[in-house]
Amino acid sequence: MEKKAAESGLRERKKQATRAALAEAAVRLAAEHGAENVTVEAISEAAGVSPRTFFNYFDSRDDAFVMIDAESGARVRRGVLEAPADASPLEALRDAMAAELAEIEQRHEVWDLHAGVLHRSPHLLTRSLAAHLADELDLAEALAERIGAGPRSRCGCPSPARSASGDGQPRAVPDLYPRLLAAVGGAAVRVAVEYWCARQDRLAFTAVFRQVFAHLAAGLSVPPEETGRR
Repeated sequence: MEKKAAESGLRERKKQATRAALAEAAVRLAAEHGAENVTVEAISEAAGVSPRTFFNYFDSRDDAFVMIDAESGARVRRGVLEAPADASPLEALRDAMAAELAEIEQRHEVWDLHAGVLHRSPHLLTRSLAAHLADELDLAEALAERIGAGPRSRCGCPSPARSASGDGQPRAVPDLYPRLLAAVGGAAVRVAVEYWCARQDRLAFTAVFRQVFAHLAAGLSVPPEETGRR
């Protein structure tokens, strides 16, 4: 049993490494040549795999530009659900996201290139936004499950995050608090990454990330150092 589990874990790590290599190759090629000029064949060659293998991981070429790490959201949701019982929802979210972002200081170049590729290609930016909103809704559902408040309403709003259930009806969504917490968590990550990228010679990313969540935990009250500048 242990041997099978180890083999399964090794296969999963290899799959994650291949997906990451393809996504990174796609982003680097798009940054250099423009996304519209990059082919599946070029991405596959740069990653050292065949075009057939490419389609084992991505449904289309554009997906490789947009989904730099398609499994990230699932890992964050799992972290939220598996956090210690005495952790608050905000603490559970913070720690799950911190674990996922642990290597951002080593991979910041790729993330910077990825942001540039999206902003130069409006259709990719739109797809990325839709994927982000859908992932945010999934995270809200995980947070609702953690706090014992499952989906109670149906989403009838015209939103990129809206998806149908199996019977064709609008998808059930969590209440306001988990929705807001998921959205705030995403904004916190974005702000922390952007701030750190601008000041990475002075601050460690983990310090910036923890500080952002400390502000949230304090209710976004104005910190003393900011009050003193007035």
